[in-house]
Amino acid sequence: MICGGGVIGACAAYFLSRRGVDVTVVERTAVACAASGKAGGFLALDWSTGSSLDALARRSFQLHADLDAEIEGDWGYRRLRTYNGHLATGHRPRRPAATGPDWLSEDVVIDGRLGSTDTTAQVHPAAFTAAMMRAAQEHGAQLRIGEVTGVTPRHSGVAVGGVDVDREVLGADAVVIAMGPWSAVAAGWLPLPMVFGNKSHSLLFETGDDVPADALFLEVQEPSGALLAPEVFPRADGTTYVSAIGSDTPLPADPAEIGPEPAAIARLQAMCRQLSPALDESRIIARQACYRPVTGDGLPLIGRLSGADGAYVATGHSVWGILNAPATGEALAELIVDGTAHSTDLTPFSPGRLQTAR
Repeated sequence: MICGGGVIGACAAYFLSRRGVDVTVVERTAVACAASGKAGGFLALDWSTGSSLDALARRSFQLHADLDAEIEGDWGYRRLRTYNGHLATGHRPRRPAATGPDWLSEDVVIDGRLGSTDTTAQVHPAAFTAAMMRAAQEHGAQLRIGEVTGVTPRHSGVAVGGVDVDREVLGADAVVIAMGPWSAVAAGWLPLPMVFGNKSHSLLFETGDDVPADALFLEVQEPSGALLAPEVFPRADGTTYVSAIGSDTPLPADPAEIGPEPAAIARLQAMCRQLSPALDESRIIARQACYRPVTGDGLPLIGRLSGADGAYVATGHSVWGILNAPATGEALAELIVDGTAHSTDLTPFSPGRLQTAR
């Protein structure tokens, strides 16, 4: 039983069902309804070098390429060039006329390259999540729309026996908590460390062929002096995704209740007007927000929950959820079926490293 129909839950369902496991995914609202549908979808091979995430990211980057070749469907997978730069202000010079892409404002300075088509790529996150869920269903997985309100113990009381969904008990030999920031709710049922939600705003533009396949990580200083770090991701479907502004707004109980804050969107639109004529307000097709799941030490929670046999967790991936979902799902399937993960070492992500929320 997998609780959560985001990208982590969908990938876990795919790799488990491919192993012949009888899988049911329970999702409260809709597949990819939260961050998995509103994230940037940027993939990087080696941006976690030197950290505990490195092996997970490298394995997952390769799996994204493999899955694109193995599974039918189009979720906008492609390799990208990636650059960093800044918006010139009064004390920072404009770029020479021929030093950057011509679709950008002349005030945007490209400082260097962060990644090549060998090391950076992208997917459309909602399309990728939906494709993984469909692929899991083709292998026999089931999708149940409903709200998980608790975990049912087995007769021994120290092992999970299923979950409570809409006043019905669904039996299971194993339960995976993969509800993004809403995994915090499960801390009332299981020995789970705290998971928090960081809100991020984004805009989606219809840009057609005007914007090339170059991802941008920029630095922009607002008139107030505040420093923003916009991320600009042109997609294969002719849209361009831009995010930059977060907030401390509390996580709502229902993902369907998430909405962008007008003040944050206004700031984002003003910034985009400075970046490029292609990012004009008239081209906006979505104003949106999502909450990314984060943990106390910034690393995901992936593994068994001690004191509750048959209980597992996979959440807290922060900004790298889309990237690291395939390797997370693969390793979690190995852990559940084989008793140990061999494709990626999950030791750094053990839930036992952090104090439980209860």
